[in-house]
Amino acid sequence: MSTEVKASTRERLLEAAATLTYRDGVGIGVEALCKAAGVSKRSLYQLFESKDALLAASLEERAAAYVAGLLPAADDGRSPRERILHVFEQVESQSGAPEFRGCRYLAVQIELKDQSHPASQVAHRIKANLTGFFRSEAEQGGVRDPDLLARQLSLVFDGASARAGIGADKLTGLIEPTVTTLLDAAGMR
Repeated sequence: MSTEVKASTRERLLEAAATLTYRDGVGIGVEALCKAAGVSKRSLYQLFESKDALLAASLEERAAAYVAGLLPAADDGRSPRERILHVFEQVESQSGAPEFRGCRYLAVQIELKDQSHPASQVAHRIKANLTGFFRSEAEQGGVRDPDLLARQLSLVFDGASARAGIGADKLTGLIEPTVTTLLDAAGMR
């Protein structure tokens, strides 16, 4: 007897949305989503108000894993500088995977354009939280202008993710010296 638990219809839809939109973009059709999930359109619309709501829920569902895969643990004993560098080490490491397509939250914002779209709102919040992490670490690291450094780090993060995601550049040996230069220039301890 198998102890494997069959994923619920909702879980299958969330997984299909996460996988297909990351690989193919948010323009993926409802039929393709339903086919990948092995569910009917009726099931989708019983569980989610719209495809847009499914996309937003899928992004929200992935947020905790995204953050856990990037940010260091809260009290890990590292300096603020080391904690910031940790984030970029994670991006560099993740970017080496053949299925890496960049930051899914950035991609959604770029593709949708409409900032009022439910998925765009989720993506915006997740990205703002990352900038907030950078700002908090910069403050603790004694930086002169923590807001500016946080914005600069977000710019490097997004640019590095995008370039690696489209295969335009490899991050190895590029991202750490870039971030170190910013941290040094900002007076980061």
